[in-house]
Amino acid sequence: MLDSDDNVIYVGKAKNLKKRVSSYFRSNVTDGKTRALVSNISDIDITLTNTETEALLLENNLIKKYQPRYNILLRDDKSYPYILLTAHKHPRLAFHRGSRKVKGEYFGPFPSAGAVSESLRLMQKIFPVRQCEDAYYRARSRPCLQFQLKRCSAPCVGEVTDDEYSQQVDFVRKFLAGKSHEVIAALITKMEVASQALQFELAAKVRDQIMLLRKMQEQQSISGNYAEMDVVGFAHLNGLNGIHLLMIRDHKVLGSKTYFPKVPKDSQQQEILASFLGQYYLAPGATGRIAKEVILPFAIDEADVLGEALSQVSERKVTLKTVARGERAQYLQLANKNALNSITVKQSTQDSINKRYAQLKATLGLDDISRMECFDISHTMGENTVASCVVFDSQGPNNKEYRRFNVTGITGGDDYAAMEFALNKRYNKLVDEDKIPDVIFIDGGKGQLSRAEQYFATWPHAKMPLLVGVAKGTSRKPGLETLLIDGGRKTIPMDSDAPALHLIQHIRDESHRFAIAGHRNKRQKQRTQSLLEEINGVGSTRRQTLLKFLGGMQGVKAANIDQLKQVPGISSDMAEKIFNHLHDKG
Repeated sequence: MLDSDDNVIYVGKAKNLKKRVSSYFRSNVTDGKTRALVSNISDIDITLTNTETEALLLENNLIKKYQPRYNILLRDDKSYPYILLTAHKHPRLAFHRGSRKVKGEYFGPFPSAGAVSESLRLMQKIFPVRQCEDAYYRARSRPCLQFQLKRCSAPCVGEVTDDEYSQQVDFVRKFLAGKSHEVIAALITKMEVASQALQFELAAKVRDQIMLLRKMQEQQSISGNYAEMDVVGFAHLNGLNGIHLLMIRDHKVLGSKTYFPKVPKDSQQQEILASFLGQYYLAPGATGRIAKEVILPFAIDEADVLGEALSQVSERKVTLKTVARGERAQYLQLANKNALNSITVKQSTQDSINKRYAQLKATLGLDDISRMECFDISHTMGENTVASCVVFDSQGPNNKEYRRFNVTGITGGDDYAAMEFALNKRYNKLVDEDKIPDVIFIDGGKGQLSRAEQYFATWPHAKMPLLVGVAKGTSRKPGLETLLIDGGRKTIPMDSDAPALHLIQHIRDESHRFAIAGHRNKRQKQRTQSLLEEINGVGSTRRQTLLKFLGGMQGVKAANIDQLKQVPGISSDMAEKIFNHLHDKG
């Protein structure tokens, strides 16, 4: 269904299209949502499918594509994270999200990046398998700090035999596959063999592995025998709907997550749950998240069709159940409780945000604050300067609007010029006046604020944002900030425990965090970039050949022109070019 501007405002499906469409245009429609929808319909497009499963898949793809205002929308754009065990000679354990282009084994999905990071951190203590980047691994000439901390066996420099490392990788593989008991049994045998051979240091090391593994097993194991299951909880409170998903894989609770779908007014609970399940499980690239068994909080009309669709896309039997007994019922009760608790916390947080906004409006003397932005600069001794801009609206942080700018063309360490650069990048080509903030916070003192005011002196738009400088106190402790306006000529008095100041601190800290993260990424990229990548004509194939033939970057640097010429694919001219570049003789 489309409005007068040809925007898709609703997507639906039905076995009997004539009956379904006619139901929207009855004179006695009591549903407020349907009445509002009908009042905006200007045209209707229809697509016929061969089966109900095809219709369900098409419906969810169109909802994902057009985000219609009268459909229930699941805001879940991120793919789920996995743990990757690569297929290298010395495999690497790593966090992975996105398409599976890297060769190796994928374990998951996990409900959040935090769950993956926590699992990797715990496994690093138990299994000394490398987690470092391949470029870092190839460049090592001696063990790194992780080896000293006994969190890696340093296969990069031969501190462990290939057989011993492969055994640890096999333990990791079995553990991630839910075969913890097999791992413990193998470790016990290994400990006994080492003890009988009087290798007491090795036996003690294996004993510590067993203890840590048992402790981790206690933290993650569940009391039942269900290997793979999703439990869906549902709650409604004060107009807000929460859907809590509890994920169980390989007899372990991987974690949980609560979703708050965007729901049109007067939507029914069955409709909300059915729309969530379709968009969650049938989203592009979501096949890996479909469990064999899904426990629902109540029955939905489309359960059979949805189950058939899930089975088709996952290429295995998927069952949707609404009758839960025993342990299933306990997990369903827990999921429902978590959904209700998440709503309570979200509404409490929103009440706190509203209170902070109200006080900030009164403090700054503004009638309304619908959008705020904050700028910060980060660098190390003037190098790799990065500027950040974070955006807050009435709901709090608006992450999609965040921006970073690589600051160029200024004197290193000149924060004033960097601030002007960031403002120019952000607003110089601004077209949509709705994106003009009501307040702009500048993290810095009078200098940064004055430079910002100079920029806005020639501001071409009718709406002028209020510029506020956030200067840190002498001890740089939270609560001692000074708020500056009018180029620093005036200050805004505010108590250290004022909710409005807490909101400003939140914005400033978020801007600071975002700037530092960008600066660190830029600095790390610069450090890890191979010198060979800077040489025109030396592509990835030639780089790999050079590194393998000469034994790494140190060998390439130590080689003379004659030795470089002996590398397959390296001509005399190219060898001279490489040598001159590496020794600054270009």
